[in-house]
Amino acid sequence: MPEPEEAGVPARPSVMFVCVGNGGKSQMAAALMRSLVGDAVEVHSAGTKPKDALNALSLESLKEVGVSMEGEFPKSVDRDLLARMDVVVTLGAEAKVDPVEGPAFETWVTDEPSERGIDGIERMRLVRDDIADRVHDLHVRLTGSADG
Repeated sequence: MPEPEEAGVPARPSVMFVCVGNGGKSQMAAALMRSLVGDAVEVHSAGTKPKDALNALSLESLKEVGVSMEGEFPKSVDRDLLARMDVVVTLGAEAKVDPVEGPAFETWVTDEPSERGIDGIERMRLVRDDIADRVHDLHVRLTGSADG
């Protein structure tokens, strides 16, 4: 998936995580990927209808596992940035991204504990863990490495 090597330097794979508000799930996925791979993968997140702030429970659930979203904020999908990604992951069925040529597109229909009556921080922990498993799998596909 990464672009061809340029001047003998391996290309760094890139991914954009997208959800509707870019305050929770896509930000969590991006933070988890950054925590897992450092600079080995270029990571972005965006929303189709960005909210005004990050989800406090998302922040809390990541803090519990030593992952930070410090410096992040909800932002819109940048079509030029989107077009140069290797992979675009939409989290949830609600967010709709018009495909562009270039990236591979996939949708992660994540666990929704609220459908089982689980809310609050317990819900967010389950969402976090589901996303973390998917991020790890994507990391392996992007880099060919199970480390991290």
